[in-house]
Amino acid sequence: MNSLPSWDVYRTFEAVLREGSLSGAARALQLTQPSVARHIDALEKAIGVALFVRTPRGLSPTDAALELKPFAELLASTTAALLRTAEGRLGEVRGTVRISASEVVGIEHLPAILARLRRQHPALTIELSLSNALDDLLQRKADIAIRMVRPEQKALVAKRIGFIPVGLHAHRDYLTRRGVPASLDDLRHHDLIGYDAETPAIRAVAQHYPALDRAAFALRVDSDVAQLAAIRAGFGIGICQVPIAASESDLVRVLPRAFTLNLETWIAMHEDLRSSARCRAVFDALVEGLMPLVQGKT
Repeated sequence: MNSLPSWDVYRTFEAVLREGSLSGAARALQLTQPSVARHIDALEKAIGVALFVRTPRGLSPTDAALELKPFAELLASTTAALLRTAEGRLGEVRGTVRISASEVVGIEHLPAILARLRRQHPALTIELSLSNALDDLLQRKADIAIRMVRPEQKALVAKRIGFIPVGLHAHRDYLTRRGVPASLDDLRHHDLIGYDAETPAIRAVAQHYPALDRAAFALRVDSDVAQLAAIRAGFGIGICQVPIAASESDLVRVLPRAFTLNLETWIAMHEDLRSSARCRAVFDALVEGLMPLVQGKT
């Protein structure tokens, strides 16, 4: 390496990787396109390898760029965490806290919790990352995560608040038209809503409940929110959290004894944030707000 590039160069590299073009990175960083191009040229000269190849669709990363990608993403997430921490003042609930949660939890459960939290702490800003992927708290991609699996990383403060039961549900109108299944085998005669791409967790469920195999689904979509919307629209029978369905009179649970899953629910944050007043306030608010939804409380 001929010389050490500035931090701005690495940030630009990560933005080009993420956006796929110089113009997209320029918009994201509020820079000019020539400035972005100069940063990439400077980094390529410093490390002595080409990082991108121009294609009709934009910039395609080289193997060298892909090898550097996780380090660039770590720099970006660490920088974002540094800024969130710097916004806060010692002992005060102010500044930004980034929360990672699944789509369903973030859309169906968190808005009311976060609204109460904001009223209580008006100097607090929330960033909400909605994804069924597990954001890495150790890499500070989020400050606090709501997870449906037990956190295995040791450098985390984690609290199990119980489990959210999940079952098969359908709209009342659908069951009036098609009838109520009396057994899992009867599901063969119904329109089922389920996944498209198979994951290890989904594979384990399918092995235990063969009637919920991918080939049986009339609607295949990997978004839990889209599946829930289809259930509400009367498309067919799908998997839904019991507390959500229980709050809507038109959603009916079917085969409760034959099919039930329990989603363990955890709140976790990096142990370095234990003394942060703003993170502690959000952590406690999430625990308090989600507790009424769970069973098997601790």
